[in-house]
Amino acid sequence: MIGIGGLIGAVARYAVSLTFVEYERFPYATLITNFIGCFFLTFLLNSHYVRQKLSMQTRTALTTGVIGSFTTFSTFALETARLWDRQVFIAIIYILLSVFGGVIFCYVGYKVATYKKRSDII
Repeated sequence: MIGIGGLIGAVARYAVSLTFVEYERFPYATLITNFIGCFFLTFLLNSHYVRQKLSMQTRTALTTGVIGSFTTFSTFALETARLWDRQVFIAIIYILLSVFGGVIFCYVGYKVATYKKRSDII
């Protein structure tokens, strides 16, 4: 299951890369990919509904397989090193956007996953 999820995530990651291939001056594809991964990983791991409806194997295939192969820290690090060599200021912006944006997307994923309607509370 994890291998199948990994295949899906890798193909999806490549599709995002192809979408942003014309923007080589800034690594938009990696930034967007990692933001999407942050949101969905946090959502899947914290959603009560997902835990009830999906088996542990399916959740692991989605989190470790799909999201694990979709997101990419090593590409982020390589792109940062390359940017640092050419444009330090842009590299710093990329680092800050990646780290703080990733945390924000995780937070939003968590809030969406744990949201309770007022009618559910009462």
